[in-house]
Order: sequence, then C-alpha cells, then structure tokens
Amino acid sequence: MRRPIVAGNWKMHGTRDSVAKLIKGLRDLALPSGVEVAVFPPSLYINQVIEGVGKVIAVGAQNSAIEPEQGALTGEIAPSQLADAGCKLVLVGHSERRQIIGESEAVLIRKFAAAQACGLTPVLCIGETLEEREAQKTLEIVGRQLDSIIDALGIEVFANAVIAYEPVWAIGTGLTATPQQAQDVHEAIRKQLAAKNAEVAQNTRLLYGGSVKAANAAELFGMPDIDGGLIGGASLNADEFGAICRAAGN
Repeated sequence: MRRPIVAGNWKMHGTRDSVAKLIKGLRDLALPSGVEVAVFPPSLYINQVIEGVGKVIAVGAQNSAIEPEQGALTGEIAPSQLADAGCKLVLVGHSERRQIIGESEAVLIRKFAAAQACGLTPVLCIGETLEEREAQKTLEIVGRQLDSIIDALGIEVFANAVIAYEPVWAIGTGLTATPQQAQDVHEAIRKQLAAKNAEVAQNTRLLYGGSVKAANAAELFGMPDIDGGLIGGASLNADEFGAICRAAGN
C-alpha cells in the first residue's frame, strides 16, 4: 500500500514574517496520520521552517546542485548541505526550471543522482505544455522525460524517488486536468515503470500537480494511480493546505 504524500511547493514566495505565520498555521493543523506531508520553502528559509514545523512535516528543497558535495560552485547549494540542514527531499525538473532556467535533461540526470547520493529523495517533475497536449503528444513528452532518468541511472533509482506529473498548462493558471485526464497519464507512467520493473512500479508514488485546491483534491486523489499532490499556490494558505492533506487521508 503506497502511503499518500502531499507536498507544498512555496516557490519564490515568503519573508521571515510571512513564513513564521505560515509555520504557525501549519503547526495548528490536524494532519491525517496516514499521509506524508512535506513543504518546499525557498532555500533562505529552510532552517526557519525545519526548526518551526518539527518532525510532523518533512522539509525539502526546491533545487540542488549537480555536484553532491561542497565545492567551488558559486550560488549553488550542494545536496550534502541540504541533508546536513535537515532536508529530506528535493524537487528535480520542475517545469519552471526546465522552461525558464533552461535546465536540460543532462543537468537533471546529474541533479537526480547527486541528490540520491546524499540521501535525499528526488521528486521528479514531468509534464507537457498546452501546445504539446493539443498536438496529442502528452504521453510522448512525459515518457521521454521519464526515460531520460531510467536510461541513464536505471529503473531501480525509483525505489527511492517520487514522480510528480504536472501539466505545464495547469500550473498557476487555475486550469486543472480532469481527474480522468490526470489518471490516464499517471496510469501510463506506472505502466512505463512496470515494463522495466513491476515491483518498483507498484511502490513508486505518483503525485499530481497543477492548480490543486481543497475543492478538487478529493476527486483527484480518489483515482487509483494518483498518490497525492504537489501543491503550489494553495500551499501558502495553511487551512487550504490542511484541507488538501485531509482529502489525501480519505
């Protein structure tokens, strides 16, 4: 039985004051025991969040370096440093980093491997643009993004990783894939994993991301291959985020 996970990606939001208020809100939540809950604050506030939320909520980083250990790489943070700070997870391949920052598959493979080498759980983000969906290339694009990791590092790496399907056209737009649209892609991802290793496929948690709210979470999470969500804007509101976590627990 896969344990659901709800992860909040705060993106480039927060000040010390607003983060403190959000931490207080998170600490006041009644979170379901059967759901793993995580948040991904900006790197500046990782220590503040780890100290504030305690052990009930895992803390991850939104990005990490291509090299696992400390070194001469100005402006970057090594996965080993994130682990030392208390992080448990790290996002790899979020569409904003693929499309705006220009991170290539070759870079993402190195980031994925470096994170795992330091004991972090990579959350691999994959997804198609609206243009690609309208051209009916969704499964081709998602499959290619997943295969780049499998081909380079082997299927076994997903025994300690999470996959988040985030259609680019649904991130921050208010548009959401229908539960069935999301399920279809999640099912295809699991089949792609199963073609290499059935046990890994059965145990890998697949998250949906893209304008998930309390109002639509239960229906999305009710799908057989959706094991939770990677939540953007709604994770900046503790009450809304808590409601999404409870939906995953049901």
